[in-house]
Amino acid sequence: MADQPREIILEGIGVSPGVVIGKAFLLTTEEDRFVEREITGDEIPREVARFEEALIETRRQIHEIQQKVSAAIGQDNAGIFDAHLLVVDDRAFVEEVIRGLSAHHRNVEAVLYEVAERYAEALGRIEDDYLRERAADVRDVTRRILRNLSGKSRSDIMEMEEPCIVVANDLAPSETATMDKDKVIGFATDLGSPTSHTAIMARAIGIPAIVGLHDVSVRVSVGDEVLVDGGKGLFIIHPSRERLDRYGKLLENRKHIETELTRLKDEPAETLDGYQVLLSANIERPEDAASVRAHGARGVGLFRSEYLFLSRESLPSEEEQYEVYADLARRLFPDPAIIRTIDLGGDKFLSHMRTAPELNPFMGWRAIRFCLAQPDIFKTQLRAILRASASENVKIMYPMVSSVDEVLQANALLEEAKAELREAGKKFNDDLDVGVMIEVPSAALVADLIAPHVRFFSIGTNDLVQYTLAVDRVNERIAYLYKPTHPAILKLLKNTIDISHQHSIWSGICGEMAGNPLLVPLLVGLGADELSVSPSLAPMVKDVIRKLRYTQAEELAAKALASVSPKEVLDLCRELTQEVAPEIIQLME
Repeated sequence: MADQPREIILEGIGVSPGVVIGKAFLLTTEEDRFVEREITGDEIPREVARFEEALIETRRQIHEIQQKVSAAIGQDNAGIFDAHLLVVDDRAFVEEVIRGLSAHHRNVEAVLYEVAERYAEALGRIEDDYLRERAADVRDVTRRILRNLSGKSRSDIMEMEEPCIVVANDLAPSETATMDKDKVIGFATDLGSPTSHTAIMARAIGIPAIVGLHDVSVRVSVGDEVLVDGGKGLFIIHPSRERLDRYGKLLENRKHIETELTRLKDEPAETLDGYQVLLSANIERPEDAASVRAHGARGVGLFRSEYLFLSRESLPSEEEQYEVYADLARRLFPDPAIIRTIDLGGDKFLSHMRTAPELNPFMGWRAIRFCLAQPDIFKTQLRAILRASASENVKIMYPMVSSVDEVLQANALLEEAKAELREAGKKFNDDLDVGVMIEVPSAALVADLIAPHVRFFSIGTNDLVQYTLAVDRVNERIAYLYKPTHPAILKLLKNTIDISHQHSIWSGICGEMAGNPLLVPLLVGLGADELSVSPSLAPMVKDVIRKLRYTQAEELAAKALASVSPKEVLDLCRELTQEVAPEIIQLME
């Protein structure tokens, strides 16, 4: 019998918690190979056409990745790929490649690679960390374009045949975002930092991961048994029998906890002393309704309608939209379905509206601003939602509202849409509930002016934190400033919720704060009526609520509002969660 290989312990940076044991899948890091050849002047138009077709396909693929990421873990995480779209749509970059065809008479693959490397190397020399890391975006997009030029649409990761732990020198954010969790159970890389896009994606999709291991890709062989402890940052090659036994018991304990959580599926999200919270889900497609119920959520607190508008050559018709919204309502009935009107900007309509790209689309012509400026597009969607509301479980909400004037204008267009449907003899719920998303500080500060014109608030914490603290949450240099427990955020949340109750309307929370079990007691204590989370997070959130007393949550909220630092608040939240639901802390470590 062969000797057991010696155990090798490597320490890196744990960027996504969890423990997995499996076989290593070694991802080669060499660039996509292509044949360099000379071309004649007559071949240049064909090469330009190939390049433009590859750009179109690349743009479509990036939009598709954004949709999947947005549906699974939120639109803010999907925003990471806006930088990739900027590369594809950079006319200076594209035109330099086209000029290079005439100047060098080489095929487009060779010219593209040379131009992209020049851009990436220039970015890599910049002292600014954020701009320097954009070199990775340029290379990631270039690899995708090269694959599309060659006709190869799938990367090696997509071709894995069995569950493995991916080991690589580095991984691009798009590779991480498209990982199949049934196949990729964890990953480890030589390079990377806790705030890299790849690390952010790993945490968001829940794959245990370690980065910064320096030479793991040359120390591991294909098929080696390896262990990843994403919480501690330990990567172990050929783990010993003793270590496997120890971690095996830990995994069994976690599996037991997860099994127990599934038993809560049909139980209410209610505290020990009777405070009820409506636990809803954030989804993007009607077929996701099955996941909502399977994970124990009740209804949908945020249906992202944007996916109907992306990756298309034309806008969806009223009938197309109606079929989707009606399908959603049928699948969820009698539970509520809150449909958010399109939260997209001019930068996402380039293919069929020919609008100019914006330097800062997150604060530009988007969401309700776009809709009010394009009433025909907006009213088409409003009519479709109204028709679906005939089932009486559909509600509607407007995103990125910043003033009461926007609410009044949107409501006026909604009334016009109702009148048009009456004239056409179409059925709808004339008493449909209308709400707004509070995700801009100005909206939170004038919530008392908005409240009389709506029936609920849905507080979008991701953008509220970003805009209030002036922190681009996908900017690695300042990611440490993104603090949901900042005193300013807590005061805005408390003010908004209190005003809603004074006006006899309810307030929900949708965003990462709602799905973070540590922060659930705080949000309950602040008076949130509803929490809307990714379906997979619902069991943990429900468990915390059911182990908690509302009086404990109120006391926590009072202490948090009197605190002066985000860390102090987070420590208070962790302490209470550890007290009432220690099993959840185990799952998060």
